[in-house]
Amino acid sequence: MLLIDTDPVMPTDKVVRGSLDMLAANLGNAGVRVDRNSPLLPDFAASSRLYMRMLMSFTGSFFAPEIYAGAKAAADALPADDMSLAAERLHGIVLSHRDWVMADGGRTRLRAQWRELFKSYDVVICPIMPTPAYAHDHSADQETRRIAIDGKDYVYPDQLSWPGIATLPGLPATAIPTGFSPDGLPVGVQIVGPWLEDRTPLKLAELIEREFGGFVPPPMFDD
Repeated sequence: MLLIDTDPVMPTDKVVRGSLDMLAANLGNAGVRVDRNSPLLPDFAASSRLYMRMLMSFTGSFFAPEIYAGAKAAADALPADDMSLAAERLHGIVLSHRDWVMADGGRTRLRAQWRELFKSYDVVICPIMPTPAYAHDHSADQETRRIAIDGKDYVYPDQLSWPGIATLPGLPATAIPTGFSPDGLPVGVQIVGPWLEDRTPLKLAELIEREFGGFVPPPMFDD
């Protein structure tokens, strides 16, 4: 299997990395070959930008006209060289049909890359989100929210890059618990399998639970 614990585009908290390291060690001791990198893995930055664009092209189609108009004005004002995920979300809201077709072609190529990877690996294990559970932030503008990762603030919606790994190419993924943060909050990872092989990550999740333990209610909810 291939295990990925972080990426510069959306780094993960040390608690998440630690939980993945522990899982990798347990699997290795059980006789599983665990690779930590591979040239077959699709480029995380490129796929994250594509995911944000396509996600918001769907979501934006339901925006009220005045919100859509504001997003279009903001997108038109962006520098041509802005490659941020926030820029991709803005462009996605006002994506033309022609550009959507081009993006969908990119998704098809991405699926082909994953198909090649799964010729060498049964599954990929990676973060679901970059941090353990965190305090809710219900402020209206998600783009102004921030998520703290190892003491540094990151743009809140950027963390969707991690679930986007499986969501964009339509791969099956199973979430499993891997322990708790020092604050007693749950930590989990995802097992991503080949297209249409839903039973593969589900079976590995079952085996991991059997060998290393499964869900335990957080201490504050153990009653």
